[in-house]
Amino acid sequence: MDIQDRIEKLRKLIDLNSYKYYVEDNPELEDWEYDKLFRELKTLEEQHPEYITPESPTQRVGGISEKFNQVAHKIRLYSLDNSNNSDELKQWYNRVLKDVGTPRNSQLSLLNETYNDIELVSELKIDGLAISLTYKNGKFVQGLTRGDGVIGEDITNNLKTIKAIPLKLFEDIDVEVRGEIYMPITSFEKLNKIQIENNQKPFANPRNAAAGSIRQLDPNITASRDLSIFIYAAIFDKSANILTHSAALDKCKSLGFKVNNYRICKNINEVIAFCDEMSEYRKTLNYATDGVVIKVNSIAMQNELGFTARAPKWATAFKFPPEEVWSELLDVEFSVGRTGVITPVAIIKPVNLSGSVVSRASMYNFDEIQRLDISLNDEVLIKKAAEIIPKVVRSRKTDNSKPLKLPDICPCCATPLVEVEGEVARYCPNTKGCKAQIKGRIEYFVSKAAMDIDGFGESIIEQLVDRKMVYKASDIYKLTYDDFLMLDLIKDKSANNLLNAIENSKNVLFSKFINALGIKLVGKESSDILAQNYENIELLKKAKYEDLAEIMGIGEKMAKSIVDYFSDSDNIAMIDEMINLGVKITNKYSGIKDLRLKGQSFVITGTLDTMSREIAQEKLKELGAKTPSSVSKNTTYVVVGANPGSKAAKAEELGITILNEKELIDIINGD
Repeated sequence: MDIQDRIEKLRKLIDLNSYKYYVEDNPELEDWEYDKLFRELKTLEEQHPEYITPESPTQRVGGISEKFNQVAHKIRLYSLDNSNNSDELKQWYNRVLKDVGTPRNSQLSLLNETYNDIELVSELKIDGLAISLTYKNGKFVQGLTRGDGVIGEDITNNLKTIKAIPLKLFEDIDVEVRGEIYMPITSFEKLNKIQIENNQKPFANPRNAAAGSIRQLDPNITASRDLSIFIYAAIFDKSANILTHSAALDKCKSLGFKVNNYRICKNINEVIAFCDEMSEYRKTLNYATDGVVIKVNSIAMQNELGFTARAPKWATAFKFPPEEVWSELLDVEFSVGRTGVITPVAIIKPVNLSGSVVSRASMYNFDEIQRLDISLNDEVLIKKAAEIIPKVVRSRKTDNSKPLKLPDICPCCATPLVEVEGEVARYCPNTKGCKAQIKGRIEYFVSKAAMDIDGFGESIIEQLVDRKMVYKASDIYKLTYDDFLMLDLIKDKSANNLLNAIENSKNVLFSKFINALGIKLVGKESSDILAQNYENIELLKKAKYEDLAEIMGIGEKMAKSIVDYFSDSDNIAMIDEMINLGVKITNKYSGIKDLRLKGQSFVITGTLDTMSREIAQEKLKELGAKTPSSVSKNTTYVVVGANPGSKAAKAEELGITILNEKELIDIINGD
């Protein structure tokens, strides 16, 4: 056997055993046998580089990317409408029956019948990151994130590191598949253990960990994160003669893809039974699920039913109700935020909740503690707010319950706490000497919505503040290469990356700079309003209370907070110092003459078809409008896209004018 034949044989053996291990979970080789084959292949390829091919198992990790290129999807990735209970599932099913009852598609018209029942496919909805994979002649050539459904990011090199994704299929065909990248729960727990040991912030849940891992610029980091995938859809050429969704899934499996188990259901009642069954069964799985996806099995019927602006009519996602678990309240930790607010956090006996182990839960404020009648050693009911943040929703006494003493001094600096009339929070007034507040302000300053200094994590900030290297935001711009090398776990490359990130942040939009200052009550939206009304930071420094209070969206409390901030000479000195250190502030609203929407407020709900919500908000702001996230009596218009939430109903209740997307575009264009 010559060298090239041996290389090909090794590749086939390794690919087959990777499939057995990572897809079928049924390995045929011992680890040492697999490693021996891999080492032999790698050695032969190093000796004969002319035989290396992109789909070789040794080429799974590529070079480091500077950025991810944006690429248009050939066929759009749609979202799914949600059903939250059996009644909503039946309503969706009845709409499907009605829509295919009078077929328009020629293939269906031949049947000439109305439908009492339609075959459906039910499969678990993986709580991960949607991607698309393209194969040409059986070889993996490109992988994209979902993005906005129309345009995604090219993460091909990172996806190559995931061993459950075949680099070469069992057949030499062209196909595009869609799947969900996920991190197994055991891998998530192991990763968080490593994060904590390295003094790094743990990930909130497996989905966040998977999303963060797949978008690393260095594929070697992605490779270390133990990700996997389930394929849930495929786009085959017509010659493949795939007539049903279940047949497409079976074909994907035969090509070497990892496909989750599914169930063919004869009607909606069988679907509901499957959802009930999965609600309990999912708790035994090693991956997070948040529901069941139900699809019409017939592809001809799918084509007949078509799509709304954002979702297929032939599919829906049944969402599992938020999981709640009881645990024991071991302690209450009181943390200090950047504005001095004291926030209680419940320390509980670790429990598994919605796919992650939870040991801490929010209680919001002191009033909430009293409302819930919380005592130490109580049993507390935990659920996830918006399926992300664990919170305490109820408590019950035990024989060991004992009163909880609320603090009257700051847990960080021991300064006596104060209460502000009309507010439920208690504050630490030591704004300039409390380390917790200083760290919180620096974290906010470097965040993406503010100065966007990449890589400036919590552990770095903690070290800089504890070592008195950073006291205020402007100190960041004085840091040197040698300063960073003094920190734990920072080497040459990391130090240079941080310095580059700091340098890049010096060119900043005025709205982001205002937000970065962390003025009490002033957030991202109000920072934008201030940038619309004041040309530069010098004018904002001198702004009068009366003028600020009259600006729609600012109001009296925020106006007072802004004036108080700029009345502090230390704050003025810090801003001046940043400018002297090279920070250049640009106002995107400067010179804009057309502010015809100034004073008007637009709330956008649902999904727009021709642009993202963010782009629509940006266009409105450029014309002087506000784009708050919630509906109030001061809202001028509510723009309703596909699948709107409760904001549309609230707008009707308050008598606020509702616009559709076309009407919004007409207003933006001045028509």
